[in-house]
Amino acid sequence: MNEILSKIAECVEFGKINKAAPYPPQMKDQDGADELTRQALEEGVSAQDILTKGLMPGMETIGIKFRENKVFVPQVLMAAKAMSTALIYLKPYFLTGEVKQKGTFIIGTVEGDLHDIGKNLVSMMVEGNGWEVIDLGIDVKAEAFIEALKKHENAIVGLSALLTTTMVNMERIAKAIRAEIPEAKIAIGGAPVTQDFCDRIGADAYSADPQGLVEYLNSLVA
Repeated sequence: MNEILSKIAECVEFGKINKAAPYPPQMKDQDGADELTRQALEEGVSAQDILTKGLMPGMETIGIKFRENKVFVPQVLMAAKAMSTALIYLKPYFLTGEVKQKGTFIIGTVEGDLHDIGKNLVSMMVEGNGWEVIDLGIDVKAEAFIEALKKHENAIVGLSALLTTTMVNMERIAKAIRAEIPEAKIAIGGAPVTQDFCDRIGADAYSADPQGLVEYLNSLVA
C-alpha cells in the first residue's frame, strides 16, 4: 500500500496526470495520478489514505518547492491538474462522509479586480491539502462573501487582490465581514498585499505564497 501511495504523491509532485501525458519527460509512458488512484481504490486502499498519504504529501512538496523558487507557476499548475484528476475518484467518498475534509475555505478576488490566476493557484493548493474550496470567482462584493460565510458555518474566508487600486476594496470587504460576522477568520493575499496592511485592516492572516496559507489553515485544525 505504501508503494502505491508514494507513487501517487510523486505523480502529483511532478505533474504526471495519466499514462498518455508526455509531461514530465522522465515519467513518460508511466502510469499517472489517474491510473494509480483507480488502482489503489480497486486494491482496497481507503479514499482517506489516498488523500492524506498520497495527494496531500505531493501537494505539500510542490508548495514548498514553489515557495523556495525551485519550481514555478507552470509546474504547480501541472501538479494541481494531476491532483484534480485523482480527486475525481474521491469525490463520491467526500459526499458519503467516508473521507473527512479539514474544513471549508471560501475564496474570491475582491470587487473591482478581475485577476484570477493567483486565486486559482491558491484554490488548487488548498483543495489538494484536504479542504473543501468554495470559489466565488472574481469581482466579488462584500455581500457575496458574507452570504457564503453564513451558508458555510465555521468556514475561513480568503480575499485576493492583484491591483494596488483594489486594496481599498479588500479593506472595506474585510471590515464588512468583521462587522457582520465578528468571529470570522479572514486571510488575505496578492501581489501588493503586505503583513502591515493585514494588521491595519484587521485580517487574521497574510501569506506571500500558497503554501504559507495552507500552513495557516492547517494550524487552525491541528
